[in-house]
Amino acid sequence: MKYKTGLMVLLCICSLSGWSQGAKSLKINEILVINEDNFEDDYGKKFPWIEIFNSAPATVNIAGCYLTNDLNNPRMYMIPKGDVLTRISPRQHVLFWADNMATRGTFHVNFTLDPVTPNFIALFDTDGTTLIDSITVPAGQQADISYGLVEDGWTQEHLDEELRLNSLYSKGDKLWIYYTKVTPSSNNVILDTNDKIENFKINDSFGYGMTITAMLVVFFGLILLYLLFKLIGKIAFSMSERRAIKAAGYSKEEAKSRVSESGEVFAAIAMAISEITDEDHDAENMVLTMKNVERNYSPWSSKIYTLRELPKKQ
Repeated sequence: MKYKTGLMVLLCICSLSGWSQGAKSLKINEILVINEDNFEDDYGKKFPWIEIFNSAPATVNIAGCYLTNDLNNPRMYMIPKGDVLTRISPRQHVLFWADNMATRGTFHVNFTLDPVTPNFIALFDTDGTTLIDSITVPAGQQADISYGLVEDGWTQEHLDEELRLNSLYSKGDKLWIYYTKVTPSSNNVILDTNDKIENFKINDSFGYGMTITAMLVVFFGLILLYLLFKLIGKIAFSMSERRAIKAAGYSKEEAKSRVSESGEVFAAIAMAISEITDEDHDAENMVLTMKNVERNYSPWSSKIYTLRELPKKQ
């Protein structure tokens, strides 16, 4: 009995430790205070929203944690338990609507954001006292422009390290920046452009370079194919020649000698033709006319095809 009790206590401690570690990975990631022509909730309404990001490599359940806009009241809105959508996958987001209508569902909190004054927002752990993350959104926010982390889930330590390694970091030295292109329930920076295409637009706006490059690629490709086919033809011819010599039963030296002899034979034939009389030529002495042999009889009129004996009477 004591063993079972000790085991249960150990499991509870481990689960609480794991939960605590997971909750610490949750970050307030992006906030939109004035929503005039932006993302709509599941009721088709436009309200301020708060985005939470899970920076852990494992799934974290945000259920039981608290969201508030008042540091003196850390348990203002407890995120309900039992909703499967409160489980945030690794490196993913969840969106809460600050519409002061908690009865509309899990992701509708019981407070709203002020468009005029600064807005304090905090996320507390399940005990209601441990602060996980907080941010104060400056006053004077503009409509449909969000206030978010420079990179998803970053802390000041992340930014300092990036600036140390890359002093020309394109997003500046501020941890929180403004986004004219808001990204609710998504990464703060959406890569909707192609760097190579943008580079071509800058360095080759008329497309001459791309055209010349494409033509050169095709030209060299054709040359390569020509050389390849020529090589294959030579190899095929050589192989067929070897097979023919082998089939005739000659050695390579014998085949070469026969080729040279055939050249001499051709020369003799040419000289014999040159001795033909002039009557076999046209007006030009160097033109040989081959005349058809005239047949003065029909083979069907030959006597061998005629009847020489009368049929015998029986």
